[in-house]
Amino acid sequence: MKFKLGLIINPVAGLGGSVALKGSDNVASEALALGATPKANDRALQALELLVDYREKIIVLTAPGLMGQDLCETLGLHYQLVEFLQDQQLDKNLLSSNAQHTINAAKAIKEQGADCLVFAGGDGTARNIFTAIGDDFPVLGVPAGVKIHSGVYAITPKAAGKVLQLLISNQLVSLMQRDVMDIDESLFRQGVVKAKRYGEMMVPAELTYMQAVKMGGIESDELVHRDIAADVISDIEDELLIVGSGSTTAYIMQELGLDNTLLGVDVVHDQALVASDVSEQVLLQLISQFDSCKLVVTLIGGQGHVFGRGNQQLSPKVIRAIGLDNIIIIATKAKLNALNQRPLLVDTGDQALDLALSGLVKITTGYRDYVMVRIANPDLM
Repeated sequence: MKFKLGLIINPVAGLGGSVALKGSDNVASEALALGATPKANDRALQALELLVDYREKIIVLTAPGLMGQDLCETLGLHYQLVEFLQDQQLDKNLLSSNAQHTINAAKAIKEQGADCLVFAGGDGTARNIFTAIGDDFPVLGVPAGVKIHSGVYAITPKAAGKVLQLLISNQLVSLMQRDVMDIDESLFRQGVVKAKRYGEMMVPAELTYMQAVKMGGIESDELVHRDIAADVISDIEDELLIVGSGSTTAYIMQELGLDNTLLGVDVVHDQALVASDVSEQVLLQLISQFDSCKLVVTLIGGQGHVFGRGNQQLSPKVIRAIGLDNIIIIATKAKLNALNQRPLLVDTGDQALDLALSGLVKITTGYRDYVMVRIANPDLM
């Protein structure tokens, strides 16, 4: 008997990230007008291409067009379409995709007897899936959105594919309940994080491949943050300084006496603010105007992601333009210890770049205080 794999792709997931909209809810047309490129199908492809060798063992239950059918045809996977009303079809410009498409597709996939539902999207997509199927049906998220706070997602698309390989090959895989989280994007765009737990869904208990629920809050040890900021500032001369999002990097802007975009990317030169809350395109323009630049980033507490979660403005093009040797990673030792010896993670969407970023890296943890921590090799995840 073939494994019945449900598949749903949210085609507009992640559209707002690279153009600094901090989400994709209700802003698909604006994001496309600003030059955003759809990425969700590419992310889903990275996961499902690992199943090509298993194609005779699976049948994919999926939705029409960009929500799954197109990817199945690209990979040569056997599939069946779930029933959709005619006015629910997706047009090719993505703008007709909405939450109800996801909800209807998930309900139909569950009703038609899928063994597991894999979906590509962000926290909004996870909420929609939860609304449709509840907490008693196995799911697996492929990270493709701007916000990935929920614990139902694999750490990378490739990791999701490896979990699916275990399921399809009848490996003994336990299940666990993980939180479905989301934040208010309207407040998020104003620099306010207001997260809410919506429930739990059942996911494979493969902790090597599944991400933790994001930890929030500002580190209480202010002196440590100021020491880290002082170290970074002391080493910047005439370079352009790009400051990534997060409460730890915010101390750099505070020490410089500059306004900070807590959940965005700011640019500084000669201790003056050049641009705030910038998009990928603006970053590339600014980088081209300077002989050298530095990028300072931190990691997401509890998860360990350095790139690919909430900072898609720092795209593969931007990272390559800056240069890997010009990246400064900062974190308190408390935040690193909270990872319980798990490696740091990168998920830029460019597998070659993720591989180039992997290995031991220097983390600034205080003034002239550093530790070496490993960024996971994506090929081994």
